[in-house]
Amino acid sequence: MTGNGVASIGECMLELSGQAGPNWRMGFAGDTFNTLWALRALSGDRPATYVSAFGDDPFSRDQIGFFAQNGIGIGASPIIAGARPGLYAITLTGAERSFTYWRGDAAARQLASDAVALAKSLENQALVYFSGIALAILNDGARKTLLAAVAKARAAGSLVAFDPNYRPRLWHRREEAQAAILDALAVTDIALPTFPDEQMLFGDAAPQATAERLGKLVGEVVVKNGEEPALIAASGTRQSVAAVHVAAPVDTTGAGDSFNGAYLAARLAGHAPTEAVLRAHRVAAAVVQVRGALAPFETLRAAFEN
Repeated sequence: MTGNGVASIGECMLELSGQAGPNWRMGFAGDTFNTLWALRALSGDRPATYVSAFGDDPFSRDQIGFFAQNGIGIGASPIIAGARPGLYAITLTGAERSFTYWRGDAAARQLASDAVALAKSLENQALVYFSGIALAILNDGARKTLLAAVAKARAAGSLVAFDPNYRPRLWHRREEAQAAILDALAVTDIALPTFPDEQMLFGDAAPQATAERLGKLVGEVVVKNGEEPALIAASGTRQSVAAVHVAAPVDTTGAGDSFNGAYLAARLAGHAPTEAVLRAHRVAAAVVQVRGALAPFETLRAAFEN
């Protein structure tokens, strides 16, 4: 019987943000962790698990401790001797961000190194979430192991959600990304793509084209498009839902990830897709008004319930 927990798979990195002269603020973030953060805030008492691989260095210990302080466990994720987390820095031009990464030997690249542990972490979850970035950091064999574990969880009753989140620099070839993402969509119940990513990867001319293409593969699709309306394709119908305009955003980091978390939290709570998108838009609008990827839980909850 499927439990009521939520599990998210991927890489959580050290985040350097808020540069003030030579000084930076350090935190922890990464696309699938940002989504789980919002899910944890908005899903009541549901157990939350971040499924990855971790090092045994002080930064990894601090990371795991930070998770625990906020009610997030790591399941059966391996602790790898001598490994360490990846690192990225956010630089801003106005509210728009750019990233510099140091992640080539990050522990998370070994998240599928133990197939038994990975499958155990996904047992008895109401929801399993992952992304194209989680696929991109793995080699081909590890991707197959990950998708097999997700398929097993889905067969056991877990709802599976996936954001393709295409980042060209993480892939050797565009065709490799296309194939891996199509394999992931084959085990997905809810797809949460972003239109510019899909346009870049698959050549979609408009969000409607993304919705039509993915709607043939997945039962429920929400196409995000920044401040433009989100497009829902579900149950044979399509609906456009306007975004919330923010006149003076502070930092757009994590907005789409938080949208995903809010949408999934709303769907788990029984809200229809349209209501879930409305709540997700409000949460994303709140997130762009704070610095860094992780808004305080109370900020997320106020936007979600407003």
